[in-house]
Amino acid sequence: MLSTAVNTLMHTSRAESADLAASRGTIGIGLVVAVLVVGLLISLFTVGSRRVRRGDSPRPRPDEQPRMPEGGPVREARERREPDEMPRSEDRLLPHDLHGGSSGSRTGTSQDRPRWEEGGSGGFGSGGPGRH
Repeated sequence: MLSTAVNTLMHTSRAESADLAASRGTIGIGLVVAVLVVGLLISLFTVGSRRVRRGDSPRPRPDEQPRMPEGGPVREARERREPDEMPRSEDRLLPHDLHGGSSGSRTGTSQDRPRWEEGGSGGFGSGGPGRH
């Protein structure tokens, strides 16, 4: 009986060792496959970026660089704009039907910047006292 128990234990131990060795081999194969996949992805990225770079237009030469306008640098124009009124019509209006496709606004009658009323908070979350 004792020899049967020892024999069974040794047989189980050998089977577990074989399973462990097989799983180590599987892990090794999986690691090799993972390294190959990463290498393949890196090489494909390199080849693709070279192909894109080849298709790009060359850098402009110094004589092709942008120049400043003769009148000097262009400045920002600030003006107050007012929206155009929407014309009333029975027909459906499309964007190109409105003033030849313009932006739908015109220069405002007053060019003064609006100021906050005295005692106003200025804006949401500005830390002002607000009105009560």
